[in-house]
Amino acid sequence: MNGRRALSPVLLVGAGTGEATCGILYLAGYLRRNGIEAFVRLYDGDQTEEEVAHSLEVLVARVRPRLVGISLKWFHHVHRALLLARTLRRIDPEIQIVLGGNTASYWWRELDAFDCIDHIVLGDGEVPLLALCQGHPAPPNCVTRKPDGTPRRLPLAYVQGATNSEDIYYSHFDDIFLSQQDRHAFSGWVAPGKGCGENCLYCGGARGNQKAAFGRAKPFLRSEESVRRDHQEIAHRTWQMRYDFSGSSAAFLQGTWAGVDLSRHSCMYFLWGVARMELIDALASTFDHVHMVLDIGCFSEKQRLEQMGRGLLKPCASDQQLLDIIDACQRHPNLDVEVSGIAGLPFASAATLKEEVRLVERVMSLDCGVGYQRLEAQPGALATEHPARFDMVTEARTFSEFLEYFERREPGDVSVPMLRFRDPALEAAVQRTTEHVEALESKHSEAKRRVVVNGRTRLKNTAPATLQFKLGEWLGPHRVPARVAQEPVTYVRSVDGTGLACAPSLNPRRFTDPTLDQGDDGRILLTTLGVFAQPTTVSQAVSQLSAKLRLDPHSARDVIDHLVDGRFLQPV
Repeated sequence: MNGRRALSPVLLVGAGTGEATCGILYLAGYLRRNGIEAFVRLYDGDQTEEEVAHSLEVLVARVRPRLVGISLKWFHHVHRALLLARTLRRIDPEIQIVLGGNTASYWWRELDAFDCIDHIVLGDGEVPLLALCQGHPAPPNCVTRKPDGTPRRLPLAYVQGATNSEDIYYSHFDDIFLSQQDRHAFSGWVAPGKGCGENCLYCGGARGNQKAAFGRAKPFLRSEESVRRDHQEIAHRTWQMRYDFSGSSAAFLQGTWAGVDLSRHSCMYFLWGVARMELIDALASTFDHVHMVLDIGCFSEKQRLEQMGRGLLKPCASDQQLLDIIDACQRHPNLDVEVSGIAGLPFASAATLKEEVRLVERVMSLDCGVGYQRLEAQPGALATEHPARFDMVTEARTFSEFLEYFERREPGDVSVPMLRFRDPALEAAVQRTTEHVEALESKHSEAKRRVVVNGRTRLKNTAPATLQFKLGEWLGPHRVPARVAQEPVTYVRSVDGTGLACAPSLNPRRFTDPTLDQGDDGRILLTTLGVFAQPTTVSQAVSQLSAKLRLDPHSARDVIDHLVDGRFLQPV
C-alpha cells in the first residue's frame, strides 16, 4: 500500500429499513478478498431517531470501523442516509463516512454540501471504495474535498462491463455478517447483469441517468463464472433466489446454475421485457417453485403502445402476447404469475381507464396476481423533470423538495411524492380507477391466500426450517447483554419465507427486542407448531393446547389462525 495506512475495519449499511441492497454484500466480499476487514449490517428495523442512535452506537463499539459506507440506492432513503451520517459523525468524528449508490450518484452535488459526508462514490463502487480504504490520494469515481474544502469530482475511470467484472462476486458470507438475524435477512438476490438500455419516462434509473451517473451507455451481463460463484456461495445459505434483469437468457442462467442443486429452492424473477418460453421452462425445471413478475408498463394497451411508439417505454408485451405467456406458464404447476403495471401514466383517458380495468379483471380470472400502483415522482425521470409535457404536476422535483417530503414523514410511513394530472376531472377519474383496482387486487389476493379452517380441518406444520441459536448469536453480541446472551432462540421459517424468532425462556423484564416473540408468546407459538408435527385436526389441537398451556378455545384458535395465515401450518 506504499506506506499508506489502510482504513480497516469497514462497516457497510443500507440507508433504508429492512433488508439493505445486495450491493453491500458484493462490496464486502470484494474488500475482504483485497485484505480489508469488512462487515455488513443487512437488516435494519429501527424506526425512531433514538433507535437509530442506539443501534449505531453499539455497532460502532462492536466493529470499531475506520470507514462506514452507506448505500443510498433508492431516492426515498435520502433523509435516512443523512440521519445515519449525522449520527455516526456525533458518535465518532474520526470515522470516514462514504455514500454510494444510484441516488448518491445522482444528487452528489447536493449531498456534498453536508459536512457529515466525507466522500461520495459515483457509479460502480468496488474499486473506488477499495482505493479509499487503502488511502489512495486520487480514488477513481469519487467526490472528495480539496484542501480549501471545495468538492473535487474525480473522473469516472472505473466503469464495470462484461470484460472487467470477473472479480465481482459474492464471497465471505461466513465472515461479513454481524448476526444470524442479518444472515437470515438475506433474500437471495443475485445480479446477473447491470445497467439499463431503455428510457422509460417514469424511471430515474433509465439509460440517460445510467450514462451520467455510472458512465455506462449499455447494460451488460456479468461473466457466467462470476454469477456461478454467487450461486455457489449462497445456495446452501438461502431458501430462494431472486433476479431482476431483462437480458438473462435461459442458456446464460443455466450456465450459472451448473453444478449447483436448486431443486429445493424457490425463485422470484422480475422480468422487464417480453418473457421467452425457453427462460420460463428453464426456471420451472430448475426450481421447486417460481414466482414470475411480468412488467407490462401499464394495463391499457392503447397507452402502452403509444408510449412505446414515442420511445417513452421499454418493449412490453401486447395484451395477446401477455395472455399467451400466461397460458404457457400455466403448463407448469410449480410456477405462478404476477402482472405488474403503473396507474396514472401519461395519455390516460376515460377509454384507457376502462381498458385497464378489463385487463386487470381478465388477468385475475386466470388466477394471476396483479401489481398496481400510481405513478410516483422519481428524481431524474423524464416525467418528473418535465411534467408539463404530459399535462401533469409533480409533488417534488428538486433535491430540497424530496428531502423536505421525506423529513415530514412519520416513522413507518412509506409514501413517496406522486405525479398527478393537471386536469382535476381526469385526476379524479384516475384516482377512482386506482382505488377500484386496488380493492379488486386486495380481494383477489386475500381469496388466493385464504384457507378455510374448521374443527375438522387437518393441518400440519410445514415449516421447512427450524433452527436453534443462542440469543447472542441471533441478535449479535453487540446488541445483547452478557447476562442473557446464552438464552435459546428458535427461528422458524414458513414456506414463503415468513420468519418467527421465539425466545420462550426470556422474560421481557430482563431484556426485550421487538423482533422476538418472548416468554409466553414464544412458548405458545412453539407449542402450537409442535402439536401439528403430525397431521392433526384443529379440534384435537385446541384440546391439546388447553391441556398443555391452559389456553381457552378462542385463544387457541387465534394462534392457529395466525400460523395458518403465515403459512407455517397448512392443510394436509
